[in-house]
Amino acid sequence: MDDSTRRRPLSLKSRQRSWCCSFAVPPASPENLKTRHRKRDPVSKPGPNSATYSSPQSSKSGLNLNLVNRIDPRRILSPGRVSPIDSDPTVESMPELGPSQTQSPAADITVPRSRSGSFRAPNEGACTNSSDSGRLSASGSGDGDLYDVRLKLKGRHGGCLVLEMNSGVLCANSVVFAGLIEEFNKKNNKNVNNRNNGGLFEKKRNVCRIEVPDVENLGTFRQTIELMFEENENLTKRLLKIGVYRCIDILEVSAGIMFTKGVSSCLKYLEAVPWTEEEEEKLRGLFTRFKFDETTTRDILARLYLHDAGDFQQNLARQLVWSITTCSDANARNELKSLVKGLLCRSSVYEKDQPDLNKEDFYVVCQSCLGSLLNLFDEASGNYPKEKVAKEERSKPLIERISRQVDNINWLLEILLDRQMGEEFVDLWADQGKLLKLHENGSPMIRYELSRVSANLFIAMGTRKLHCPWEARSALFQAWFGPMLSDFGWLQRCKKGLEMKTLEEAMGQTLLTLPVKQQYMLFMEWFRCFSKHGTECPNLSKSFQIWWRRSFLRGSETNTVESR
Repeated sequence: MDDSTRRRPLSLKSRQRSWCCSFAVPPASPENLKTRHRKRDPVSKPGPNSATYSSPQSSKSGLNLNLVNRIDPRRILSPGRVSPIDSDPTVESMPELGPSQTQSPAADITVPRSRSGSFRAPNEGACTNSSDSGRLSASGSGDGDLYDVRLKLKGRHGGCLVLEMNSGVLCANSVVFAGLIEEFNKKNNKNVNNRNNGGLFEKKRNVCRIEVPDVENLGTFRQTIELMFEENENLTKRLLKIGVYRCIDILEVSAGIMFTKGVSSCLKYLEAVPWTEEEEEKLRGLFTRFKFDETTTRDILARLYLHDAGDFQQNLARQLVWSITTCSDANARNELKSLVKGLLCRSSVYEKDQPDLNKEDFYVVCQSCLGSLLNLFDEASGNYPKEKVAKEERSKPLIERISRQVDNINWLLEILLDRQMGEEFVDLWADQGKLLKLHENGSPMIRYELSRVSANLFIAMGTRKLHCPWEARSALFQAWFGPMLSDFGWLQRCKKGLEMKTLEEAMGQTLLTLPVKQQYMLFMEWFRCFSKHGTECPNLSKSFQIWWRRSFLRGSETNTVESR
């Protein structure tokens, strides 16, 4: 094998590398031989026509555009050209050069072309200096007239990316870039006229250099630019591959550079797909920073916001509560109770967006449940006509129906206590004279259900969750303390979530908040019941000792002091 045959594969490899590698040495051509030893102009030094532009569309994604016209040897192929690179551009394949990173001129790093064949990133000189020797068209010949804009993106966290493209594409898609290019052309034409008037007729290639500093995500900015070269029917396909989260970032960049087609395509795609909570919050934040066209964003805003949300949420809460208290399926009712209570409680993550719930609506539901409970006890005593009972209710045991209404009342009481609206319920429960009479004549198997409501009120008062005047506390003890003593044994056997030790301590602590004279009457009633029934009665021994010490020991000390 002769020398020429052995050198041929190496020659082909070097020529292919110059097309596929953004940081490779360009192939030897007549034009490049002329310009290879041409002195390079450093990019860091702006030319005489350089101008700084601050975009009003500053945002989280690094769209604080201080755009400087510079020359960087990265270029975008014009539409209609066929690039020799076959792979599609991906964010992962984009080279990002940090300020401290350097590579040799022959580094073998490939930057694939865009789908439209009109997008290309040049060699490493893009981030350091500029040279015409890096100018290559798809066919390998110098054709720099097609690429008259070089866009340099500088990352906020280091690295840079330089893209070269045709000014017509940028002007047609971005209002911001169109203004910068127009300003550059005016200054350039003025300089050309001055040179012609002076007798200088040198033809020089003019490239508009634009720098975008402080870019949050270089890949997102590049994908946004690539969308400018896509046909309208291909935009949706590209966004489907990108995904919702990244599409929101592209929407932000498009809004910053006023890329109208990109904005409308992103909004159309986002409206048609589901969002996660993280994506929704990100989209809400974007809408607070940018104002979009109302007709374009109408569908998105309809998913994000609700007009007259205050009245709607209040009515919705009332409807949900009504539905739960009338639900006949036990499993569904328990599931819905847990759901709605979690949404309405003050510790909920959704509570900050809620208006104050209407207290009257809750008490209307409470009155309805108390009325149903009274009818059930009337039915148990034989005073309520069976014809008035609904057909679907007749087939269910009376004990089950009574327990369901008590559960409803206790559930409503928990919501009222959480929102600090339970004071009026104490007066409401203490005023149930007819229920008290039915309790006296009722069976222990059903009457202890009423004491479950009293127990929750005593626990709320004893644990300082419920604050009400002493008159309300006194009326509650006067009405329901006796029934509690007689039902305590049944409550121990059918706890249904009650903590008996907590109930005993809460009853004693709440009893000590009453006037001393009333304490004496209630403690004597408890003492007689406890001595007769023992553990079937609540153990208030600790509270009784405190009452005894306050009433007699400290009372005698007070009398001694007064006599002196």
